[in-house]
Amino acid sequence: MVTYEHLREVVFGKSEDKHYPLWKSVIGGMMAGVVGQFLANPTDLVKVQMQMEGKRKLEGKPLRFRGVHHAFAKILSEGGIRGLWAGWVPNIQRAALVNMGDLTTYDTVKHYLVLNTPLEDNITTHGLSSLCSGLVASILGTPADVIKSRIMNQPRDKQGRGLLYKSSTDCLIQAVQGEGFMSLYKGFLPSWLRMVTSGFSFVFVFFVLKLLLICKYFPLSLLVFSMALPPNHNSFSFLYLFLFSFYLSSESCYLSW
Repeated sequence: MVTYEHLREVVFGKSEDKHYPLWKSVIGGMMAGVVGQFLANPTDLVKVQMQMEGKRKLEGKPLRFRGVHHAFAKILSEGGIRGLWAGWVPNIQRAALVNMGDLTTYDTVKHYLVLNTPLEDNITTHGLSSLCSGLVASILGTPADVIKSRIMNQPRDKQGRGLLYKSSTDCLIQAVQGEGFMSLYKGFLPSWLRMVTSGFSFVFVFFVLKLLLICKYFPLSLLVFSMALPPNHNSFSFLYLFLFSFYLSSESCYLSW
């Protein structure tokens, strides 16, 4: 979101009527997704692999990790620094699609509602925009999410090369040929619900921060964002919120959406 705001306000800029053109929104959303997901790939890799531990336990297989720090240490010992970026290509492909659908739809729907309906620029408008953007993002991103998860979870040799799939394209072909096209949309409903709820939560928290004039009250903005953390958050989540709160606090009080 920080990268997208910077691209929108500084790099691309709005048109004379304060409208953000669709093509700029598409490019900005994709670039923001690529940058953010590439930096976050190590933590996403650990998350995906640890999510598979429950399945391994049910199958009677030994667990691979004892916790987050052990997962990082094991991946580093087996694949080095490069191993932390395993699956980064399908990961940024997914992020580009999701952000393109999410941020582009959000901006477009919000702008349309403000100009063509009695709705004003308030939390209702942003909530409806989040609902639509979550749907579009899930439609575009679920296939890439399925492929990303399969590539990240596949066994690897000592050089860190995957043993099941050669690339994201190979994984896509195998999935469609072996399981049908709809296999790419496994988990679509929970994915959409997750994006909708996270979108609503983000909008609500963001509006609270704007009401509190966060540019003057950084500690309070950090506290509000911390309350939005999930119960199983880790240090990376808190670090992200800290940096994001600092960014918001350093901006002017009025943040254009």
